[in-house]
Amino acid sequence: MMTPSQIIKRHELAQRRKDNWRQIYEDCYEFALPQRNLYDGFYEGGNAPGQNKMVRVFDSTAINSTQRFANRIQSGLFPPQSQWCRLEPGSEIPAERQIEVQQVLDIYGEKMFDLLRQTNFDLAMGEFLLDLAVGTAVMLVEEGDETTPIRFTPVPQYLVCIEEGAHGKVDNVYRRLRMKAEAIAQQWPDAELTDKLKRMIEDKPTEEVELIDATCLDPETGRYHYHLIEKEGKAQLLMREMRSSPWIVARYMKVAGEVYGRGPLVTAIPDIKTLNKTLELLLKNASLSIAGVYTAADDGVLNPQTISIRPGAIIPVARNGGPQGESLRMLPRSGDFNVSQIVINDLRMNIKKTLLDDTLPNDNMSARSATEISFRSAELANNLGSAFGRLITETMMPIVSRVLAVMDERGLIELPLDVNGLQVKVTPVAPIAQAQNMGDIEKILQWVSSAAQLGPEGQMAVKTSAIVDHVADKMGIPAALRTTPQEREQMMQQAMQAAQMAAEAEQVEQ
Repeated sequence: MMTPSQIIKRHELAQRRKDNWRQIYEDCYEFALPQRNLYDGFYEGGNAPGQNKMVRVFDSTAINSTQRFANRIQSGLFPPQSQWCRLEPGSEIPAERQIEVQQVLDIYGEKMFDLLRQTNFDLAMGEFLLDLAVGTAVMLVEEGDETTPIRFTPVPQYLVCIEEGAHGKVDNVYRRLRMKAEAIAQQWPDAELTDKLKRMIEDKPTEEVELIDATCLDPETGRYHYHLIEKEGKAQLLMREMRSSPWIVARYMKVAGEVYGRGPLVTAIPDIKTLNKTLELLLKNASLSIAGVYTAADDGVLNPQTISIRPGAIIPVARNGGPQGESLRMLPRSGDFNVSQIVINDLRMNIKKTLLDDTLPNDNMSARSATEISFRSAELANNLGSAFGRLITETMMPIVSRVLAVMDERGLIELPLDVNGLQVKVTPVAPIAQAQNMGDIEKILQWVSSAAQLGPEGQMAVKTSAIVDHVADKMGIPAALRTTPQEREQMMQQAMQAAQMAAEAEQVEQ
């Protein structure tokens, strides 16, 4: 177990490594997610809440497309108020117990989603996916109270730094906290406060205190240690041991050797900044075209300092033409608005394509059929590429595992199995996954149809009962709605006996 000094030292080292990412992430937040930008000095006290964070933003394409990106990922993988995954028995469960275990897991899955619908999960996931568009998203899943058993808190990644362990898994998570002294005792009633903090709570309860919230993996036991440390005094206020990490850390795409992720905004940021600058110059050129720039003759009558260019204004001049020219003359306008517009349209198209916003249907078009929706979901899955698998392994599976662990600890379920893919596996049944599964189902049905055309030998090659179970699993049909292989065999025997008895009765009548 690490001491407070060791945790502070490792946090500072992890923070220095993350500082290398500051410029990249700061640009993404400034131009695409200004409302979630903490890199503008907010945490250090440079900005007050409510200040305008869009001073340098002249185009909202990236802002809107980022919001649509998050919405598409959420509706495709974590649709609100819907069941987006299914618990299934793993390979370690014997074949004769698969159906029995599946029925129990279906009940646990229904309880889990009933619980999620009563929490802030959908809201938190929306903010979580916004950060994922930058590259790294962080969410805290904590045990709640009696009314809300589980709390989901999307944490701005600016406040968090991470350390990887073996196989690229995030083992240690450090978070900076700045809280009022009186709030520390309220949020952690079992914390061992120092004498300095006790005096501060009595004398200066609203004064802020710098804290470090650290969750570290113990490689020997496989359990996690939660530390709450007062940074200035290097004092440990709280230490807990947990069997699962409360942190969900997802990376959209990760380059070998790097800890933090690179999202589509990192790819699109050159186009975003170029588009923003082009719009800025275009607006300045437009203002010049509207108001104009003038030259004035120094004739002792016209004072350039007092000229007001506005509709209806009367400007006194010494002359209006003649051999010496006008006293006030407009400079010719430069720049081609048509070329600028072409550049702007190309940049906007590139940004939307990178953020997977170019495949969205127009709002004024008619309703989509189920086939087209399925096709578009499959297209989204293909466009996500490797990010789709990373979203499953670093977001969906850890969330399910953590929620089930909290439910088990609170006595809501009794789960004797581990959600590790071998005993219990998490299978996505969200629209994106279903779209991919439908492709597999179509191939199976085509093969069955082809086998039926090959005569008796082709029909004998088809395991109908196994195909029915496989297709039902792909479609996410609960086990309670399906008959077991034993029940089907029994029904087949009963049907054969009934047919035999009917044949015997017919013979007797004849």
